[in-house]
Amino acid sequence: MVTDKGDDRRPFDLLPAIDIRAGRVVRLLRGDFGATTTYGSDPVATAAAFVAAGARWLHVVDLDGARDPRARQVDLVRAVVEGVGESARVEVAGGLRDEASAGVLVAAGAARVVVGTAALADPAFARRLVDRHGSDRVAVALDIRDGLAVGHGWVRDSPGIPLEEAVGALANAGIAIFEVTAIDRDGTLAGPDLGLLRRAVGLGQGAIIASAGISTSDDLRAVRDLGCAGAIVGRALYEGRLTIRDALDVQRS
Repeated sequence: MVTDKGDDRRPFDLLPAIDIRAGRVVRLLRGDFGATTTYGSDPVATAAAFVAAGARWLHVVDLDGARDPRARQVDLVRAVVEGVGESARVEVAGGLRDEASAGVLVAAGAARVVVGTAALADPAFARRLVDRHGSDRVAVALDIRDGLAVGHGWVRDSPGIPLEEAVGALANAGIAIFEVTAIDRDGTLAGPDLGLLRRAVGLGQGAIIASAGISTSDDLRAVRDLGCAGAIVGRALYEGRLTIRDALDVQRS
């Protein structure tokens, strides 16, 4: 929890990102599979290290499953969940476009599933997930380019939906958690898109978790002070620009 001005307190969570590809921990630049940097060979050990340092949430992205549902890394996700035990909760993202896929990951121990493309295309799909698993166990990823939420792996010519329209439709479907990524900032360490996040928070239709570009404690404070409920951080942690301890200091300040 973080202390806001006065006695008002609201949660602010750090979610270290563990992107998995072919069993390794990687990061992509702006979602480009051709621009991959490998940071480790053992996702379970990476998760354990983050949790030992104090992280209480992990954001796991199954990049193999995102590209091909037949390659989904359910066993590896389960190993991460079992590895951290009761010490942290794990949310899982990556190409979840049907109820069965989401259900398999919940059964594997995921505390929350993150859906994107399918929910944007069909808010009724999101509603079914919420009805089955609860609003606290389903989040929607809003990947934003030029003010539009896009899906399909961020393909350049994929159609988009205005942010306000997407949030409104999904909030009406029962979604209460939105993870907002500025595509042009993802993996760049260039700082968060505060204007975009301010717009999302200002809609007042759900908790906003910030993603993309965060590289410093000041970045974390900025998104927290906007009213975001948390932040997903990847490359900055792997490259030592930000530590879990830094993030915990922000949470306590």
